[in-house]
Amino acid sequence: MRIVVCVKEVLDPAAVNNYALAGGLRMSADGRHPDVAAIPRLINGYDEQALEAALRLRDAGVDCRIVALTIGSDATAMLKQCAALGADEIVAIDPGGIASDTSGIAKVLAAWIQNTGGADLVLCGRQASDDDQGVVPLALAETLGHAVTTLARDVNFADGQLTVTRATPEGDEVVRGKLPAVVTVSNELGAPRFPTAKAKMAARKMVAEVVPIDSLGVDPATLTPQIELQRQVVPQVQGNCEFITGSPSEIAQALMARIRAV
Repeated sequence: MRIVVCVKEVLDPAAVNNYALAGGLRMSADGRHPDVAAIPRLINGYDEQALEAALRLRDAGVDCRIVALTIGSDATAMLKQCAALGADEIVAIDPGGIASDTSGIAKVLAAWIQNTGGADLVLCGRQASDDDQGVVPLALAETLGHAVTTLARDVNFADGQLTVTRATPEGDEVVRGKLPAVVTVSNELGAPRFPTAKAKMAARKMVAEVVPIDSLGVDPATLTPQIELQRQVVPQVQGNCEFITGSPSEIAQALMARIRAV
């Protein structure tokens, strides 16, 4: 089985939140992107759990080859982390300055998968932590013509059948089907594993395959964004703190007076 795990490099959400709370998060001059000079980048958390789902299939005895695939030629550190975790291949598609939206990204990913022999199973995170859209996996499944299921908290394969347990607001839902398929993985899968020191050392020697986007046979005109981000705004957070002193009954009365005044 060939498993392709689509991964994305994002800004560290914890660092972004810390900068925002401290009032230090600034936007770029065009207002479209955060000023990321001091914010580290890492693998999208949901995508890391998608990779974990692939590794668990291997642990369960599924004979598979795992490929970590991303768009962006500067994501070497992230891909090496995927290799340290257990990916057999790491691939970066160089966009060559071509900007696209979620539909275009799905077309590029699908083109690489189709040009390299296809994939039995494509695993993606349920969404990216930077834009929280969750559109690319669904568009990718449509482009590939594969069945798709979302919000997986468990993925199993046995006797030629894929079994996915979905985490829904109403409780678990179990779906079964045949490959090929696209599955999005949610955080309910559980914490991903940590790479060993030996695996990290081995991953340093692993070289990512960098694929130029113009080698995929995708018409650049089809990658023109249909949706463009115009502006992002960092909200101004203000708060006032007031200490109320006195006996418990006096404090309670003062609190009630303020609540009634709202």
